[in-house]
Amino acid sequence: MEIEEFETSVIKIIPRTHDIKSFRFAVPDDINFKPGQYSLVTIRIKGQDATKTFSLSNSPTERGYVEFTKRITQSDFSQALNQLKIGGWGRLKMPFGSFTFEGEFDKVAFVAGGVGITATRSMCKNACDRKLSTDITLVYANRTEKDIAFHDDFDGMQAENSSLEIVYTVDEPIDRAAWKGRIGFINSGMVKQEIPDYSTRIFYVCGPPRMVDSMRFLLSNELKLDEQQIKWERFSGYD
Repeated sequence: MEIEEFETSVIKIIPRTHDIKSFRFAVPDDINFKPGQYSLVTIRIKGQDATKTFSLSNSPTERGYVEFTKRITQSDFSQALNQLKIGGWGRLKMPFGSFTFEGEFDKVAFVAGGVGITATRSMCKNACDRKLSTDITLVYANRTEKDIAFHDDFDGMQAENSSLEIVYTVDEPIDRAAWKGRIGFINSGMVKQEIPDYSTRIFYVCGPPRMVDSMRFLLSNELKLDEQQIKWERFSGYD
């Protein structure tokens, strides 16, 4: 797929949680990418170009724009993003990356943490829109239920697609009585309970670097999966 570089502008900004936002930039109809790929995003900070890498959180089936999703921190780049308005300038260079899924496997498991969910959201949305027959389980970890990005979005996908199962787990729920998901870090016991056929699946792992390293160790050493069954990407959107 050919790498394209082009100037663009913001067409929509969507709050996903109390501190996570999605930014949509217009793209020409002939711009293509695979679900799970990433883009170089350039904006201006005090008149100077600044570039960061972001996984795309929209699916190729969602045409006319590309979207990336970011936790807003105190970094200069985050603060500049947070000040962007509709029509704000940007430059994109894309697509990059091989952490992709387009239906190559019969059964997959996605394991994601925090805002590292973006590439997984792209792949799950693509699978649902294209009505792929792949059996998909997603285990999505967050600090609390208010930190779950794309919560309604994933619930909608699961309601429409009987082949998609989503397991939410949080470190500590804000309201234990109301919380219906799992509690605690993802460990081998949770994987065995929620994905009993784990040994037959291809795993996609994406999230904070420490989480990714921990999950790779768990899958390969504790659950004895072959290295070829584990695809991973350390999410670069943390600063």
